[in-house]
Amino acid sequence: MNNTLCWTDIPVRDLDRAIGFYSAVLGAKVLKQSAGPGMEFGLLPGYDKGVSGCLCAGPSHVPSQQGPLIYLSADGRLDAALSAAVAAHGKVLQPKHPIGAHGFRGIIEDSEGNRIALHSQTS
Repeated sequence: MNNTLCWTDIPVRDLDRAIGFYSAVLGAKVLKQSAGPGMEFGLLPGYDKGVSGCLCAGPSHVPSQQGPLIYLSADGRLDAALSAAVAAHGKVLQPKHPIGAHGFRGIIEDSEGNRIALHSQTS
């Protein structure tokens, strides 16, 4: 087994708004895709290189600050990612802080109301 986590679906209320938010925060384009009628999603960067995920809208996809904390890579650009989150109508819940030998993280609330961690191995 290479990775325990293999995929994540991040629930969103407004797919286009969330695509704009995550494109800004991750510094890379989130691709709007369709898997058929009523099944649009935003494909996160890195899907072709390993573990990734997508943004999903719909009645069964409800954003929340409870539940698992998903870590997204902002490696080498954590400060820029936290600033982009605020500029794209998110909130910083916990500013950048060290997490021991595992680098640094900041925790945000995204444009949809989800609690998400942004991670960087370097400061």
